[in-house]
Amino acid sequence: MKTVLIKCGGSIIDELSPSFFHSLTDLRKAGYKIILVHGGGPDINEALNLYNIPHEFKNGLRKTSKEAMEIVEMVLAGKTNRKLVALLESNGFKAFGFNGSDGHFLQADFIDKNNLGYVGEIKKVNATIISLLLKEDYIPVITPIAATENGIKLNINADFAAAAIANELNVEHCLFVTDVEGIMINGKMALQLDTEEVHQFIAEGEISGGMIPKVTSAIAAIHKGLQSVKIVSGKKHFFSNSAWSGTEISAKLGVL
Repeated sequence: MKTVLIKCGGSIIDELSPSFFHSLTDLRKAGYKIILVHGGGPDINEALNLYNIPHEFKNGLRKTSKEAMEIVEMVLAGKTNRKLVALLESNGFKAFGFNGSDGHFLQADFIDKNNLGYVGEIKKVNATIISLLLKEDYIPVITPIAATENGIKLNINADFAAAAIANELNVEHCLFVTDVEGIMINGKMALQLDTEEVHQFIAEGEISGGMIPKVTSAIAAIHKGLQSVKIVSGKKHFFSNSAWSGTEISAKLGVL
């Protein structure tokens, strides 16, 4: 079974175009099963501000108090996940949204409770749930929330959740959907870069501004064990006639 895991950042969900969903249709026609993992940063920030709950990031991870964790779960599972499932269904797909903590799908431990609070690192992925949904032709839409062995809910970085699930399921491709088509180097779209080249282009200023967090997220996911990540656009076709667009970042050039 060929599978593609697609990670949608919270900021792109409201901007997904008809072309994005056409690409999903083309993936299906090419024989791929599709899994979606989503973030929800903007919605979470809005809700935390509404409830006057302080929020900050440490080393790229959202520090999550117990109070904040309740808001994170409420927003991700109650708003963002519902939004993405509805978009998929309105475009003709069977979609099934769920928390990563449901059915012990994502099992995790605290990373550093003193400094980060209720933020977790995934220790185990229960692939059975995904397999059942894919067999019935559903697109699983997964909220990056996990649970400890004794049921404590933990906030998981969506990039890391995507990497853990992609590794466990041995997917053919892992896509990070953004608001750009890929990485531009010297005015041209780079089809493939390795992580060393990405760091070099950042140092030289070729990769700058809003692209830096996109590529550093991809590299962080690669460091979690992925061989490569494709950066693609949620506003245009990224797959058509069995051809991919976007930029693939590899752990080592030529290793797919």
